[in-house]
Amino acid sequence: MGKKQDIVQYIETAAGERLAVIPEAEYQRMVEAFEDRLDVEAAREILARIKDGTEEVIPAEFVNRLLDGENTVKVWREFREMTVDELAEKAGIGVSDLSAIETGECDGSFGSIKKIAAALRVSVDELA
Repeated sequence: MGKKQDIVQYIETAAGERLAVIPEAEYQRMVEAFEDRLDVEAAREILARIKDGTEEVIPAEFVNRLLDGENTVKVWREFREMTVDELAEKAGIGVSDLSAIETGECDGSFGSIKKIAAALRVSVDELA
């Protein structure tokens, strides 16, 4: 590509505003470069949140289990490396109630799900 002045044409509007006109290929290159820069900045922000502990990395194995429709409470419990007894105790609910939620026998009350979410350090929405 030639020098910048070779690819830029300047025009002036009736209102006196000066505009730069560039070839479409150059415009597309600039847009792609800008989008790449935004992607790099987003990646840096995510890495910083991971480093400071405000963002969590979840292995693909667990993500795939969630995407496959496996019980979310069970997947999160196993990700947190907790037994049914440990989670039930930490959430302050009965083991049989937790087991029924994990097997799908019941949905659990909102209060129970809220306690389970807090014990697992996830939002209630993540258990829905």
